Amino acid sequence: MVALPKSRLLRFVERAMMLARRAVARFSTRYSRKRFTLRQHVVLLCLKVKKTTTYRDLVDELIKMPRIRDALDLDSIPAPSTLCKAFDRLEMAVWRVLLNVSLSDLPLNGVTSIDASGFERAHASTHYTKRTNLTIQQLKTTLLVDTATNAVLDVHVTTTRKHDTQIAPQVVKRNAESIAVLTGDKGYDDQKLRRLASDHDIRPLIKHREFISLHKAWNARLDGDLYHQRNMNETVNAAIKQKFGAFVRSRLWWKQFRELVIKCVVHKLERGLTIAFKEGECQ
Repeated sequence: MVALPKSRLLRFVERAMMLARRAVARFSTRYSRKRFTLRQHVVLLCLKVKKTTTYRDLVDELIKMPRIRDALDLDSIPAPSTLCKAFDRLEMAVWRVLLNVSLSDLPLNGVTSIDASGFERAHASTHYTKRTNLTIQQLKTTLLVDTATNAVLDVHVTTTRKHDTQIAPQVVKRNAESIAVLTGDKGYDDQKLRRLASDHDIRPLIKHREFISLHKAWNARLDGDLYHQRNMNETVNAAIKQKFGAFVRSRLWWKQFRELVIKCVVHKLERGLTIAFKEGECQ
């Protein structure tokens, strides 16, 4: 019998399941009903974000995808409410572990870029917001991106207007072992951040705000080739918004934070598939 070629979606599910096995236990407790595993829930929630669909539509699509169900070892299809409750129950720590575990298969080079962008907290058309003079509050989302693979190393989300120089130290401390070079725009120009980077043997490539001629001289001496890799962060931000939406569907802030981290996990899974496919072509 000839094996059918695998679709990209099937490869995505298989890769997600492989990483979920590394990051998540099968069941939350020994008293679990054991009808569905935590790993199945994790992958299905990733699949929902990838397909930018609702719980109900995802369940309807699973009925028509036997190979996806086989990859997930699904004997039955969960109800939409089951997936919704799983999203509420799976803590942020689970998704952060998955974000970190997925790094092991990627060829990182240590050159990173940090930058922030906004995600809408309510989904409304531009025409509607202008017509009603509606102001939609945004989530400030800071990404730390590896410039070699365009993979998200870390994500920080806040509902406040906290300055970049207050957010960056937390991100750097969490990921110091993965950073050799840290690139950032003038919004990250802060001596405390530069000292923190140096204390962790990180080379900071952050432009100075030009108040005096000495600042201009320092900027002129920056390694241009390395510094311009900072643009990869904007590329990743744009790709996530284009593929998975520039907004979050959840209403509660902690669910919104979780949703954005899942988007970053899905983006990294897709990058891993793309890199693996290119390496297979080269071989």
